[in-house]
Amino acid sequence: MKNLAIALLFVSFAASADEQLRREALGLFGRLPSPPAVTREAELGRALYWDERVSLDGKTSCGSCHFARDWGADRRRFSPDARGQLTSRHSPTIFNSMSQPALRWLSDRKTGADQAEGSLTGSLGFASKDAALEKLRQLDYLAAFRAAYPKDAEPMTLARYGQAVAAYQATLTTPAPFDRFLGGDDAALSAAQKAGLRAFMTNGCGGCHSGTLLGGTMNQRFGLVKDYWLETASSKVDVGRFSATKKEEDKYVFRVPMLRNVAKTAPYFHDGSVEQLERAVRVMASVQLGKTLDDATAKSIVAFLESLTGEVPANYAPPGRKPEM
Repeated sequence: MKNLAIALLFVSFAASADEQLRREALGLFGRLPSPPAVTREAELGRALYWDERVSLDGKTSCGSCHFARDWGADRRRFSPDARGQLTSRHSPTIFNSMSQPALRWLSDRKTGADQAEGSLTGSLGFASKDAALEKLRQLDYLAAFRAAYPKDAEPMTLARYGQAVAAYQATLTTPAPFDRFLGGDDAALSAAQKAGLRAFMTNGCGGCHSGTLLGGTMNQRFGLVKDYWLETASSKVDVGRFSATKKEEDKYVFRVPMLRNVAKTAPYFHDGSVEQLERAVRVMASVQLGKTLDDATAKSIVAFLESLTGEVPANYAPPGRKPEM
């Protein structure tokens, strides 16, 4: 009986500790909402997102920089575009990204629609937006635009192109074990992951990586207490938002990346300069917090970050196909 009482006391204590941890985590983070219903607009966006013909070289789509096997990111440091040139920064994951207040490393695109439309004369290589619209006409997309936007007198516009692609991207959410834990499932996280969650919060990582996405909602200087390139060994020093705004306060400032699926989206940082997640965690502790993490703490934080990995959405592939993993 004594042993049974001790066991019950231990279980009660563990449950209480889990509940306290969950309350603290809910105050700082949040559960991913359910994805929106798939509409005709989103179905059109899916077709457009994956259509390689909608590019200068006829071989590049939005998905050419965001692979299913990389959880919507790109394992290459930089991605080739339709002009045969490499992107200037690493391609972040597209999953869960539409709820961010701004996109890309410099927060220079305010919505998914802006990003999609801008990509036509960016990574997709068209010389002008008129050239992109003419390509859509040649590919007989008009009927699909009419079905998606039946009230529009002229439904096939680049603004609608952007909105359709963004509507599709909004369906690409990835609920993870962490969300189940926040919802009350104590068994969703291992003991190591719970310890990592505690370490993540007590060490101040949630100061920037907060909210439902654990980041993605603010801009911050990369290297608050130390120049970032001293730790990342970056081959080129990127001045961040300063390159666009020319404001001194924007030097080395980037959008704080969200951490959803981070264990699957290496390499890390704007230049893909760090290959291993544990190394990235140590870099952030050093240059942002001025801390040197011991091995146990770094490994426990990595264990927690692995709990943010969800399933690749079943519709992350061209229409009628499954994701290529």
